[in-house]
This record gives sequence, structure tokens and C-alpha cells, in this order.
Amino acid sequence: MREALEAVSLWAIPVLLVLIPGIGAVRGVKVYEAFVEGAKEGFDVAVRIIPFLVAILVAIGMFRGAGAMDLLTSTLAPALDALSFPPELFPLAVLRSLTGSGSLAMMTDIVQTAGPDSLLGKTAATMYGSTETTFYVLAVYFGAVGIRRTRHAVPAALIADLVAVIAAVVVCRWMFG
Repeated sequence: MREALEAVSLWAIPVLLVLIPGIGAVRGVKVYEAFVEGAKEGFDVAVRIIPFLVAILVAIGMFRGAGAMDLLTSTLAPALDALSFPPELFPLAVLRSLTGSGSLAMMTDIVQTAGPDSLLGKTAATMYGSTETTFYVLAVYFGAVGIRRTRHAVPAALIADLVAVIAAVVVCRWMFG
């Protein structure tokens, strides 16, 4: 099983990099022109999302700067230990749904402290790669296109993040523990 996972992870990106443009070319799509048009639209979106990005980054900075994350982690540590969830990963799990740069800094700190080959370091990296910046995506991209009522997007995205966090801990413990 482990060998199959390693083979898939080794070949997934190269296959996609050849497969997607290849399918487009076979279907008669002008792949380069479509790519350039998409990049142009992406730049326009980037300009429109700047106010939303600034707002979410300020809110996250206030949350962390006030010490709320440290207080929350220390309060929940006994419950997390009882669930076999490493308390050191809790801030990463929370921050990842809020910010990519803040969670990257948190993951980097965990990897530097615990070591890149440690179970904690591998789990942090897997958790970072398996989850999404949910609130960032909702605030920035939904805001950029004018969606105000997200309806089921928030609960569905948070459930997906929770499943990814739990799966990262379980799979890493299974493969590396």
C-alpha cells in the first residue's frame, strides 16, 4: 500500500502537466491562448480582492497578537490529548482555515522545532497540504464576485477541513508512527 501511495505521489503532477494540455490540444482548444486569457482574468480578480485580503489579514493578526490562540490551545490541551490529537497541531488546524501565510509560519515553526522527519513535522506538513484557507477563500473570492450569502459553503468547507485534519493525523500515525 505504501509503495502505491509513493508511486502516485511521484507521478501525479508530471502526468497532469502533460495530460491537461494534451486533452486540450486534442479537442482543438488553443491551450496557450486560453492560459493567457485566464491569467489576465486572474490579475483582474487579484486587484478586486485586495480590500478583502487586507481585512482578513488584520483580523488574524489581532487574534494571534492578543494571545487568544495560546489561551485556546492551553485550555483544550487535555481534551486533545484524550483524543490522541497532538495539541501542538491545534493552532495549525485553526489557522489553516483562516490564512495561508500564518499557517505556513506555524507549520514552519513546528517543523523547525520537532524536526522535518519527526511524526509531528510530517503530520504538520500533511495537514497544511490537505486543508484549505476556507475563510480566506470565502472572504476574498466570494467577496470579489459579489456573493454575500454563502449558504452551505461555510459548513461544507469547515467539515472538509475537519476531515482533512483528522485524516492527516490518522494517516501519518499509520504510515510514519
